[in-house]
Amino acid sequence: MKTQYYTATSLDGFIATEDDSLEWLFQLGDPNDSTYPDFIAEIGALTMGSATYEWILNNAHNVAADTVSSWPYNQPTWIFTSRTLPTIEGADIRFVKGDVRKVHDQMKNVAGNKNIWVVGGGDLAGQFYDADLLDELIVQIGSVTLGRGKPLFPRRVLSPSLRLISVRQIGTGMAELRYEVFKNSEDNTD
Repeated sequence: MKTQYYTATSLDGFIATEDDSLEWLFQLGDPNDSTYPDFIAEIGALTMGSATYEWILNNAHNVAADTVSSWPYNQPTWIFTSRTLPTIEGADIRFVKGDVRKVHDQMKNVAGNKNIWVVGGGDLAGQFYDADLLDELIVQIGSVTLGRGKPLFPRRVLSPSLRLISVRQIGTGMAELRYEVFKNSEDNTD
């Protein structure tokens, strides 16, 4: 079982625009032509921050067009938020706040032998990294620049904390980098 941060980023390191838009991403290709179908098949639980969750809520019509449902996941999902947010009928959603360690234990129990996906945002993935819970970063880099936006991973991570284990071209607009996260290193952050 691994805890993975699987995401897409612009060439200049942003996962969303300043107003949380992901429109830039959809012009780059079909997720079914990427590693996503194999990736999601191995996921037993997932987590995301409130901005990611609200993006899904605000774009439910687009999500439903692609997935036949306004909620694209069958797995139990933990949403980190300090606010009261609406739920989605039929979705296994759990609203939480606080330390990611406690929630990670709950997610592990539910995921069984499958992986845990930290969907986003970057700061939430960083909290899992800070708690020494992140095993892998899988980053698809799009051939666009945004200039500003929500950062991919707002942490300073110095070598040798991340080890590149694979590189894959996806069509003509994306490249996927897969990194293993070394654990318990004295020099992980600065």
